[in-house]
Amino acid sequence: MNRSLEKFNRLVDALQELPTVGKKSATRLAYHMVMNDSYVGIKISHAIEDALGSLKKCRVCGGMSEDELCYVCSDERRDDTFLCIVENAKDILLLEENGLFDGKYFVLDSLDELSISHLESIVESGVSEVLFALTPSIANDAVILYIEDKLNDYDINFSKIAQGVPTGVSLENIDLLSLTRALEDRVRV
Repeated sequence: MNRSLEKFNRLVDALQELPTVGKKSATRLAYHMVMNDSYVGIKISHAIEDALGSLKKCRVCGGMSEDELCYVCSDERRDDTFLCIVENAKDILLLEENGLFDGKYFVLDSLDELSISHLESIVESGVSEVLFALTPSIANDAVILYIEDKLNDYDINFSKIAQGVPTGVSLENIDLLSLTRALEDRVRV
């Protein structure tokens, strides 16, 4: 490592810690911020500092919020009877960006007793359907069965997002689990 570029190399190393950013991308980003447009670097620095200082988990759903309640939980027009369980707050952003869901959310951070108790208290407040929007996997199928078992005393319907063959993808490029699910969950045309 070139000692005269120690601070530049520390910036590259820090950028590499971000998901999907490798050495080349980190070097390119660092170089751009330092040599081409230092204003961008300062702007990013302030935005990160501001976000870290003001973002927290919503006390109800576990999504990202700048207040005690996120904008979804505080929106009275949302359908309180329809609850979507997601793996992380990022999933809420994706679903909201596309306007595909008008109910409430619950981020399933863990399966510990406290998290499940919190989920039960939300369901008790009048939820009639729980939608699992979890990444399709055998492990998550087990999670779904576990939660269904924990909530079986409540009169609610359970559903999960559809799985199968993505649009425009050749069958030879589909994993066996997805292809199996697509065949099992086939629809009439």
